[in-house]
Amino acid sequence: MESYRQQKIQKLEEFVDGRLKPDLVQTIAQRDKVFEKQKVFSDLRKNIENLEKNSVTSLRTMVNLGSEVYMQAEVPDTHRIFVDVGLGFHVEFTWSEALSYISQREEKLEREIEDYTNRIASIKSHIKMVCEGIRELLQLPAEKPMPELNF
Repeated sequence: MESYRQQKIQKLEEFVDGRLKPDLVQTIAQRDKVFEKQKVFSDLRKNIENLEKNSVTSLRTMVNLGSEVYMQAEVPDTHRIFVDVGLGFHVEFTWSEALSYISQREEKLEREIEDYTNRIASIKSHIKMVCEGIRELLQLPAEKPMPELNF
C-alpha cells in the first residue's frame, strides 16, 4: 500500500513538473508577446495623435536599416502612413483610418490578453489542486491561511 502511494505521488509530481509548469511558463511567455504588440500599437496611436495635434506635414527621422545601422530620412508628406498588419504586409492608411485600425487591433489584443490570463489562472489552479492531492496522499495537515494584517 505504501509503495502504491509513493508511485501515485511520484506520478503527480511528474505531471506538475513535466506538464503543468512548462505550460504555465509557455502561456506567460505568449501573453507577454501580446503585451509587447499592444505596446507597439499604443505607441503608434500616441505618435499619430501627436502628429495630428501639432499639424505636422513633414518630418526628418532616423531609420534603422538593420544591425543597428541608422540613416537619416525625410518624410515630405506625413498624412499617409504604412502600418504593418501582419504576415509581412503593410497597408497605407490616412491618420483617421490608421487610428480606427489601431483601436480595433487594441480591442482584439485586449481579448487575447484576457484569454491568456484566464488560461494562466486555470493552470495555476490545476497546480494547486494537484499539490493539494499530494498533500492528502502524504497525510499532511492542511496549510492554514495567513491572517490578514490590517493597518
